[in-house]
Amino acid sequence: MTRLPQETIRRKRNGERLDPAEIADFVRGLSDGLISEGQVAAFAMAVWFSGMDRDETVALTLAMRDSGETLDWRSIGRPIADKHSTGGVGDNVSLMLAPIVAACGLAVPMISGRGLGHTGGTLDKLESIPGYNIQPTSEVFRRTVDEIGCAIIGQTANLAPADKRLYAIRDVTATVDSVPLITASILSKKLAAGLQSLVLDVKLGNGSFMSDQKEAEILARALVDVANGAGVRTTALLTDMNEPLADAAGNALEIDNCLAFLRGEKHGTRLETVVLAFAAEMLMAGGVAADADEGEALARQVLGSGAALEHFGRMVHALGGPADFVERSTAYLGRAPVILPVEAQRSGYLVACKTRELGVAVIALGGGRSHPDDRIDHRVGFDALKPLGTPMEKGELLAFVHAADRDTAEAARRRLLELYTIDDVEPPMRPPVLAKIT
Repeated sequence: MTRLPQETIRRKRNGERLDPAEIADFVRGLSDGLISEGQVAAFAMAVWFSGMDRDETVALTLAMRDSGETLDWRSIGRPIADKHSTGGVGDNVSLMLAPIVAACGLAVPMISGRGLGHTGGTLDKLESIPGYNIQPTSEVFRRTVDEIGCAIIGQTANLAPADKRLYAIRDVTATVDSVPLITASILSKKLAAGLQSLVLDVKLGNGSFMSDQKEAEILARALVDVANGAGVRTTALLTDMNEPLADAAGNALEIDNCLAFLRGEKHGTRLETVVLAFAAEMLMAGGVAADADEGEALARQVLGSGAALEHFGRMVHALGGPADFVERSTAYLGRAPVILPVEAQRSGYLVACKTRELGVAVIALGGGRSHPDDRIDHRVGFDALKPLGTPMEKGELLAFVHAADRDTAEAARRRLLELYTIDDVEPPMRPPVLAKIT
């Protein structure tokens, strides 16, 4: 390293602008292991407090992209597309979206992450499936994308390794919700994956890292601006995260929910609206659909025919999971030892949910991490969650708790009742997709 990392940290802490060479030097030390974990955490906190301008964010993104290999898909005769979410609770959209658009003709080499803070991680969900390898060889990854059209994996050691280290430290140092760090983290992986188009799901609400629409628009515009500037056709949708998106929150439970969706059992839900909106965006960006209506029609067609479900099953098997996972998922996923019903304590309408705290409750059950090395219990969480606006009678089922033991289950049951508000007045309905950023 030519520059002392503590000087870079000091300058950013004091609100000074870092030049591209200084940022690149720090990122090299980050990926080479020459910078300590404490220094990485201090840098992340300095960025959280002082921010970065557009040029600094571009420099950080490109330095993290260039810290490892970049993929080249020119030999595959399909448009190369992907989607990324800023994270939420019960957000399992990627699990259904990748096989849907693959069945429509796109190639989706999806590089996903683990849970961050209170949000669930796509990789943690997929690791609920016995044998599923989130870090296959380059040959297996390429063959799966080529033959099936989609593969959802984690970062390899050679793909944006600087981000991999920074990502884990952000998770446990309260520096997740920084626009420059989110932008660089998401886009360094996506740019390294060799994409032609990208659609971003920027969450807003009490279950997301951005609490209001103005903050979410700032992040979405930063992401879209940097990605398009780097040559990847990119749009973003702002989506509501004031309640869990799926009716399940927890790793194996969300895989179960994914299969139910692909079998056509989640018709008319907020989840369906969001999945189809992103499918349409991806198909338009990839040149497969002329407009959103055609894109949605194509997505509904592969769902109705079973082609999307078949693609999911083939992807699971190609990446090490059971060949009959789709048919025998219950046997493979298992169930938590204790499953308790959560019953409404009064009659009325479900009017509000403390969504972030619901995500934290999943972690308390053992379904997430408080430390990077924590082991996850994939079986635990909540399911059968009712959407806001649902009329409830006293004693009616609100959800189920899945837990490792009775005491933990009882604590989670009591906590869930505190997180939902029931009132006599029916709440106004919020659309799940709020805006599009181009």
